[in-house]
Amino acid sequence: MINLAWVQQHLDAGERVLDAEPLHGGLTADVRRLTIATPDGGVRHLVLRTYVDRADTAELVDREAHALTELAATAVPAPELIAVADTAVLMTHMPGRTVLTDAGLADRIPALAQHLVAIHAVLPVERPGTFVTLTTADTVVTPPGADWAAAIDLIRRPHPPYEGAFLHRDYQPGNVLFESNRITAVVDWASTSWGPTDLDVAHCATNLALLHGPTAAHHFIEAYQQAGGTLSPDRRYWLVRDALSFSEEIEPATRPWRESTRPDLTPELLESRLTAYVATLMNQ
Repeated sequence: MINLAWVQQHLDAGERVLDAEPLHGGLTADVRRLTIATPDGGVRHLVLRTYVDRADTAELVDREAHALTELAATAVPAPELIAVADTAVLMTHMPGRTVLTDAGLADRIPALAQHLVAIHAVLPVERPGTFVTLTTADTVVTPPGADWAAAIDLIRRPHPPYEGAFLHRDYQPGNVLFESNRITAVVDWASTSWGPTDLDVAHCATNLALLHGPTAAHHFIEAYQQAGGTLSPDRRYWLVRDALSFSEEIEPATRPWRESTRPDLTPELLESRLTAYVATLMNQ
């Protein structure tokens, strides 16, 4: 799985790989932090993302490599692309860590919003591929006791017109690194797309609703607009569509949270938070 011979080809003279440590949290690929010995006796770190047995590997690799290339000339803190193979992306390792706890959330939400506004302001030389939605009205799994009929009818309609922008497409706390309450990097650009800014906002808001409750999601939506971000008059369509998409995979999508610092996020708690969040959206 790990092609260290290929990695070695892209190291500086006199460098070699000492270790390849798995990084937890990824759902789409095997991600390793490589420890590289340098000729002066020191070490540096790189990250290797490898896709295995995925039909869309070529697209994922291309999207991430394209995104990192476009971001290199921007103020968005992202890894530097080093090399690309058929199934892998080699990049620099960024400082910081993911923070998923409730403590300090009030300070992190404005930072999350400000960085998403910066991402949406990127004017790429070449646009990434068009966004893909993650659910349909016919695949939504309604939790027991929930009344989602109106919400499902809402997303049954064709999506509203939109002004396109550069999207991360999986912008959420699990893909943002912090030191204290300062963001040091945004990672995992394999789903980068061109589409409505509402969709990125919706995705982060849903993740916050599951991690911290519906109030956190609404605070983020407000913070995005306060930071200069623009949402369309049709924002509810995108907010509801993203929230309902989690109904199909709420357990596997949130497993990395439980395996890291949030064992309290049981499937039952997450389901109740998602139900409550959809209700708040439909009652707006």
